[in-house]
Amino acid sequence: MSKIKYFLQLMRIHQWVKNFFIFLPLFFAFKMNQIPLLIADVWAFIGFCFVASSIYIVNDWNDIEADRLHPEKRNRPLALGTVSRKEALSLIFILLAISVSVYLFILKNYVALALLLSYFVLNIFYSLKLKHIPIIDISIVAVGFVIRIFVGGVVTDTPLSRWIVVMTFLLAIFLALGKRRDDVVIYEKTGDKVRKNVDGYNTPFLNVAIVIVAAIMIVAYIMYTVSPEVTERNGDNLYLTSFFVFVGLFRYLQIVFVEERSGNPTQIFLKDNFIRIVLILWAVSFFVITSFFK
Repeated sequence: MSKIKYFLQLMRIHQWVKNFFIFLPLFFAFKMNQIPLLIADVWAFIGFCFVASSIYIVNDWNDIEADRLHPEKRNRPLALGTVSRKEALSLIFILLAISVSVYLFILKNYVALALLLSYFVLNIFYSLKLKHIPIIDISIVAVGFVIRIFVGGVVTDTPLSRWIVVMTFLLAIFLALGKRRDDVVIYEKTGDKVRKNVDGYNTPFLNVAIVIVAAIMIVAYIMYTVSPEVTERNGDNLYLTSFFVFVGLFRYLQIVFVEERSGNPTQIFLKDNFIRIVLILWAVSFFVITSFFK
């Protein structure tokens, strides 16, 4: 049982929350009540979770020595030695096989399968080399999130709004910049390079970049809510949900600059009560306005 526990830790189950981006095309198209489409999204989500976990293991495999220098990552199973390299390699192939089987035999969607495999190959290159190149590293992370929403659009046959693509990319860049800032802060305080590309960043650059991206995100969201395609379908009041976007972004900026704990965005979204409440209120307000105040 303890070995299973370590395997689950290696798979980073808590990171699966990122794959909920697959549901965004269905959500913004207001088709969440269409059960067949929702079931297809659920299968796509499950398959993507397994392939994402296989990538996390590849990443941990390559970062064993670096992770041992990190105050949090040193507790990962491969860095600790609670899971062997051979066991990790076997798990990678098992997870990848399950993922491909879901897309090939259950969803039977070859375009989605191609996107899935593209995500896997891109992240293999990321883990082996590209994550060490400043700017390229965060760009690939953002592309990974965009691939998720394209998967969601393909399996449900839902056309993607350009605004969803833009906002997804910007949000991913924003979160990745926060993670890099956390790495730089650790380096400045301890002298430990938790990433090889840390020399390509510094706090002034990251501070400016984070603020710029946050500002563009706010503008992009407002433009989405007042765009003709949205107002024609949902009325003129959706812009009111921008309030929760402002508050949520400012809270995250507070976490980045004041509390300096932006190294694990997933844990922040799972454990920070302020952000969780804001997300719930945003979703509720979005639903109420689009349902009753068109």
